Amino acid sequence: MSGRIAWISLTPVKGTALHLVDEVELLESGPKGDRRFYFITEAGRLLNNKECGALQLVHADYDEHADVLALRFAGGEVVSAPVERGEEVETLFHSRPHTARLVRGPWAEAVSYFVGEQVRLVEPAHGAADRGGGGAATLLATASLGALAEALGVEQVDGRRFRMNFGIEDVAAHAEDAWLGRRVAVGEAVVVPQGNVGRCVVTTRNPGTGRTDLDTLKALAAYRRDVKTTEPLPFGIHAAVAEPGHVRIGDPVALI
Repeated sequence: MSGRIAWISLTPVKGTALHLVDEVELLESGPKGDRRFYFITEAGRLLNNKECGALQLVHADYDEHADVLALRFAGGEVVSAPVERGEEVETLFHSRPHTARLVRGPWAEAVSYFVGEQVRLVEPAHGAADRGGGGAATLLATASLGALAEALGVEQVDGRRFRMNFGIEDVAAHAEDAWLGRRVAVGEAVVVPQGNVGRCVVTTRNPGTGRTDLDTLKALAAYRRDVKTTEPLPFGIHAAVAEPGHVRIGDPVALI
């Protein structure tokens, strides 16, 4: 198996609009700068795109050197300030307890107004990957998007729906399913896929509008029903990073 990196995506604030970048440093915690912050409700629960599709319309930029976070909203308003870290708080991260540090600044108020509920911004110690270190990086064959589009009867499916870090071209649809437990060179890094990424309602939402417009879950249930999987409705894989390294668009991806 040999493919190439087709896209790299990340965002400094979990759930906000994805950045498509040309290169990234892949660390043990995941792509550098990815999901460094996340929002929680007043009850301490993770705010994500399942309940709040509008969060995808917020564009976040973080300048690590200056330690400045900026959020740009759909209407053009920009809220930017240096990051001020407060006390540690206990949060519920996908129903699991997760300690993070409260971030003080103007972003919580702005996003609270935008999404229609009170939220707070927090920063975990090691990023906010959904599956922890075993899911530090996510990979998807670009041909898999074509297979899903065919199952849905549409011309194409926007890969941003699935919020994957790395798109892999020049491999067959769902070739990534066979990589579990094996060492895979991704540019200068090496990852070990741990499992399939099971899909939820987030993928039914249009990343450009935040609204539900495509029944991806029904299609996955229909044409992926007999696939051996670690999570229901599999589409793409998550991986631990065995050897950190630099990854660029066009870099080779190959089993070791």
